[in-house]
Formats: sequence, C-alpha cells, structure tokens
Amino acid sequence: MTVTLRPVWARLARPLLLSVGLAVSLAATSVPVAAESDFRAGDSPYLERDEVQSFIDEQVAAGRDREALEAMFSAADPQQRILDLISSPAEARPWKDYRPIFITDERIERGREFMQEHDRWFQRAEDRFDVDPKIIAAIIGIETYYGRNTGGFRVFDALATLGFDYPPRSDFFRRELGEFLTLVDEEGLDPRETRGSYAGAMGRGQFISSSYRHYAVDFDGSGQRDLLNSWPDTIGSVANYFREHHWNHGEPVVAKARVEGDAHEELVSRNYQARFDLDELAEHGIYPDEAVDEGGEYSFIRLEGDDGYEYYLGYPNFYVITRYNRSPLYAMAAHELAEALVD
Repeated sequence: MTVTLRPVWARLARPLLLSVGLAVSLAATSVPVAAESDFRAGDSPYLERDEVQSFIDEQVAAGRDREALEAMFSAADPQQRILDLISSPAEARPWKDYRPIFITDERIERGREFMQEHDRWFQRAEDRFDVDPKIIAAIIGIETYYGRNTGGFRVFDALATLGFDYPPRSDFFRRELGEFLTLVDEEGLDPRETRGSYAGAMGRGQFISSSYRHYAVDFDGSGQRDLLNSWPDTIGSVANYFREHHWNHGEPVVAKARVEGDAHEELVSRNYQARFDLDELAEHGIYPDEAVDEGGEYSFIRLEGDDGYEYYLGYPNFYVITRYNRSPLYAMAAHELAEALVD
C-alpha cells in the first residue's frame, strides 16, 4: 500500500523556526489533537521505502533489534495533519497577532498560581542553576500552558512523518527519531504511549529528544528524568537548559530603541547574538530609548506591532531565550510573560 502526502513544503513562505534545543512553540499549546491508536500491525507504507530500510539498518548496526524496529514502522501512521501544521508555525505571524496568544490575563494569573504552588522547586532551581524563576515559569507557560497542553501526537509517528516526508528538515528529524529511540531505552519510555507535539517535542517543557537527553535532570531524586509527569524535573531541566546556554541571572533582556533613516534595515533578521556596540548601532541609525550599559553589546530587534514597527536592543539574555526557540517573537513573548508574572 502506498500513501501519498501532499508536499506542503513547496508552498512554505518561511522556513520552519526550530531551535537546536527545542521544537516550535505552539507545537502543543495551540493544537489539541486526538490521540492516535497504539502500535499494531497495519498498512503503513514505511517498510516499503528504501530510506526507511537504510535507517533501520543504521539502528541495527547501533545495537537495536530489527524485528522491534520493523514492528514500529509497520504500525507507524504518516499524517498529513503534521505536515500541514508544520507548514504554518505561529512564528510566521506578525508580533501584533502573536503576542495576544500568550500575554493574557488568564495565562498571567495561572502562571502566578503555578509559581506559588511550586515555589520550593523554583527556589531550588534558582539556587542550583542561577536562573531566574520567572523565565522558567514563562517558558513552561508558553510551551504547554503550565502543563495543560502537552500534545496528542504519538512522538514516533510525528518524527517518522517529518523524517521521511518533510524534505526541508528530513535529516534533522531522522536524527531526532534516532535520539528518541535512545531516549526510550535510557528512560524506559513506552514508544506506543509517548505523545507530544506535531514536531516531536515532549513533556511539560516540550523538549525534543536530543534536548531531553542532553539537558534533562532528575531534580526530585526519583532515579528517572521524567519530563512527562514530574514538575520538579521539568522546572530543573528548563533551568539547566538556560544555565547551559549562559543565562545571566538578574540581567535585562531587552531595552527599547528608536531608529533614524533606513540603514537599520541591514541589521534586520540577523542572528540575535548580542554583538553590536552602541557606536556600531548608531552607524545604522539605531539608538537606545532608555538607559543602557554604555559598554555593552546588543542585538537589534524589529517587531511589527499594532501601531507600526517596534524596535529593541537585545541583551545576551535575549539570545539565550532564542536558543529555546529561534523566533524573536517567542523570545519577546517569554520575556513579557516573565515580567508580568512578578509585577
């Protein structure tokens, strides 16, 4: 049997914003999907494909059981909905439309309650990893609405669909599929039951498999790094991710800026590493609109607001947030939510 999935990548207006660490925001938060059935023998087309057989050969060479892998692929369900969703991530929207998704009274109030409820673990995370509790809570609030929406796609199906039917990032997702199989072995996960976003992100903090393996911590001492069910492990793991990406505790994230002329256009859509000093920014007509460190280095951020473009200087901490998700929209939403949680 052959299943043909529509090549949605041919009409993508923008590239998918996947971070090295985590998958696209809204992967779980805006797409409540009905759970698929458990693995069982069926009419999956995967085993008929040479590239799938090559992947299985690689995994067998790494020590995995061929029969078990073939059973997984035989029961896997390639899903058009996954391809449709990944073709239109929320980060493709302008800031004026993206911001209202996350900066709401309800999400702020729930976040404050969430921080109070888990204050013990936030304080421990701050002490151990030197990361501000508000940004940890904001990330969890954006990713899964504090655990409310963790995604309904079976992770194996999502990664198989994207690894073998999404050419723009097939290599990335095939690597993540291999990482997932290793994670299943390491943490005792059930691949039939492990569910997450359409991009294969899992748990209350939406870690993709490679990030789960490299940054998750057993923060409650249970003997397992459980990002699916443990709030301590989730809080500690998000904090560890930020620590490993050089978060500066207590330091600012952005400062308002203004522009003169058109030279600033040259710096739009650049990498968000803070690498321009104030003199370099001034050469492009970019000036701080509030007090900043005169000797600091910054990135330049332009967002499309309700009343036109908004301009900001990004501190190193802004860049750290983009390591969780590369979109400047995501980073700004996380920053604003974090600030609102402690106002």
